Amino acid sequence: MPNSDIKFIAADMDGTLLDENGQLNPEFFDIYPQLTQKGIIFAAASGRQYYSLIETFAPVKEQMMFIAENGTLVMHQGEELYSCEIDKPSIKAIIEQARAIEGAQIVLCGKKSAYIETQDPDALKEFAKYYHRCQYVEDLLQVEDDFIKVAICHFGGTEELVYPTFNQAFGHTHQVVVSAKIWLDLMNAEASKGAAIEHLQRTLGFSFEQTMSFGDYLNDLEMLKASGHSYAMENAHPKVKQIARFTAPSNKQAGVFTVIKQQLL
Repeated sequence: MPNSDIKFIAADMDGTLLDENGQLNPEFFDIYPQLTQKGIIFAAASGRQYYSLIETFAPVKEQMMFIAENGTLVMHQGEELYSCEIDKPSIKAIIEQARAIEGAQIVLCGKKSAYIETQDPDALKEFAKYYHRCQYVEDLLQVEDDFIKVAICHFGGTEELVYPTFNQAFGHTHQVVVSAKIWLDLMNAEASKGAAIEHLQRTLGFSFEQTMSFGDYLNDLEMLKASGHSYAMENAHPKVKQIARFTAPSNKQAGVFTVIKQQLL
């Protein structure tokens, strides 16, 4: 049965909307205008940088909603609708802690750009997937910007090698979340994809029950909790499947599109 009451859809990118090769199925550009015609807002809700997202969705970037950097920045038609920043003293403490972990690579995320102080080829290749506006600097502590996130990449796995240290040091004052197997994000304690969606529910006037979301990893938990129609991808982390009300086919099977066509179109 099609659900005629949905007003807002948020979909994570990696492991959810994108296929196993990190590509967006061109079918999206057929589905998007159909949703718009029905008055449904579609948002890409990702740990990725805003400037990365608008390149992926270039044909519709002027219309789409973007919940970027794990909910710390919401943009629509080039305007900021919401942001959640980290204070400078916290940035300094987080960077110094990350520098002490062997193998940890830091991306300092500001509103203007991302900043890095490594030139490791493997790290640069990984960063390029998610940060399309990225500057090399000699010292991250000297950068001036409005900071919304610190992302840490560790090729050995962040859940095991980075999260325990950062959760102990910052878990009581900041949002510390494993966003992918080799990525961990630190944000303002109030920040999450869910908090961003709740802000949009209040300001744009749609409800919990009118919200649909799709996710696959631990940084999607709050978003799913904020949605009456929450879907874990078949390929999702076990904790995500426990939280979501429904399951969608895997990202390899274009599960987001399958559910949208069945439920809304």
